[in-house]
Amino acid sequence: MTIIDPSARVANGASIGKDVTIGPYCVVGPNVTIADGCRLIAHVHVDGYTTIGARTVVYPFSSLGTPPQSMKYRGGPTRLLIGADCEIRESVTMNTGTEDDRGVTEVGDKCMFMVGSHVGHDCKVGNHVTMANNAVLGGHVVVEDNVVFGGHSAVHQFVRIGECAMIAGMTGIGADVIPFGFAIGQRGALDGLNVIGLRRRGFSRFDIQRLRQAYRSLFLTPGHHKDRIEAVAREFGSDPAVAKIIAFIRSAGSRPLMKAWQNVPAATVAESAGETA
Repeated sequence: MTIIDPSARVANGASIGKDVTIGPYCVVGPNVTIADGCRLIAHVHVDGYTTIGARTVVYPFSSLGTPPQSMKYRGGPTRLLIGADCEIRESVTMNTGTEDDRGVTEVGDKCMFMVGSHVGHDCKVGNHVTMANNAVLGGHVVVEDNVVFGGHSAVHQFVRIGECAMIAGMTGIGADVIPFGFAIGQRGALDGLNVIGLRRRGFSRFDIQRLRQAYRSLFLTPGHHKDRIEAVAREFGSDPAVAKIIAFIRSAGSRPLMKAWQNVPAATVAESAGETA
């Protein structure tokens, strides 16, 4: 049975599924779709052309589907799509897309957004993504499945974060992060692989060792970047995980790729170390 608190405001035209709970002082706009089993705890604001997937729970003071924070937005009916079984904690914000991109901000299934995290316009967030407190994504960011963001991390617009990457707390991301990578620092750089995440996903010791060998060849050996990519593809290309990394890098085109600490200028490393010590 759907329960709507008398103090909530649900506009005519909103589509509310079965067994939905809309708690005290929530506001739901006329173009919103809330699927079966969702719970809006209290003081939740949902507007715009927003769809919330089944069984997703939204906590107080979250704001979903408001217009994009973009000077180029022209007021069009862009959308926000949130998947099923997500947990959206207090004061989370997610904006709709813009006309100059796909027109949609998209969040996958079984994601967790902790207090104060933000998903900017035109982002595409995969499944099983976790964003810790106050982690933020700029516009047009692509996040693949099983990525974890530490608290107060920030991702620059148009950046891609590969599958199963780990972004350490208080890390600034200004370049693409390879699948399975571990990024850390005020000006983020790779510091190896997300080994804990790999183990949790069932990767064997042999699998992880192969990935480490490929990582060292890609980022820690001398030579031209393109030559290292081709060498790794020849040596490890039959490994599915390494193949994902190679495909991710090759699909970047002219986009910047995050480097390893050993290949970051010494002044930048010293500055980041001093700020986070």
